[in-house]
Amino acid sequence: MSLPTATPHGEDAILVAVQSTLAGRPGVLPGARALSHFGEHSAGWVGVSLLGAVLQPSRRKAWLTAGLGAFLAHAAAVVIKRVVKRTRPDHPAITVNVGTPSRLSFPSAHATSTTAAAVLLGRVTGLPLPAVLVPPMALSRLVLGVHYPSDVLTGVVVGTVVAKTVGAASERVAGKDGR
Repeated sequence: MSLPTATPHGEDAILVAVQSTLAGRPGVLPGARALSHFGEHSAGWVGVSLLGAVLQPSRRKAWLTAGLGAFLAHAAAVVIKRVVKRTRPDHPAITVNVGTPSRLSFPSAHATSTTAAAVLLGRVTGLPLPAVLVPPMALSRLVLGVHYPSDVLTGVVVGTVVAKTVGAASERVAGKDGR
């Protein structure tokens, strides 16, 4: 005889709903895992920025600023995680669908670095990248069962603040040296 599990409430219930709605659809879990691996430690965004800097030397500074912003956003998320020390979702109804480098969840470093990268890369390319890149990465963290919705939303806010700060600092530096 199995013991009854507690009914999930609050953010646990949201995660269960997201997982039950999306995780079983074709391609969703592999796609979410691919986003997870791409965004780990902001490495994918730094790589995109380095590639852009090589392929478009006339905009090298802007591309490198985007990579720096993604990296600094990731670092900010790690610092906040170590201060807050919120653990990842652990309800028995939530399936964890990917490994994580730590047990800390607040804020989502993936959402943080992706948001910063999207804002700064959007400035370089002129494309609406925040609207295109942030929602899938944010949702993937829920599908994978490794973050609460508030972790992801806070990551988006922190990533936006870091991107705006890095972008403004880059503009000030560019104004001083005339480039």
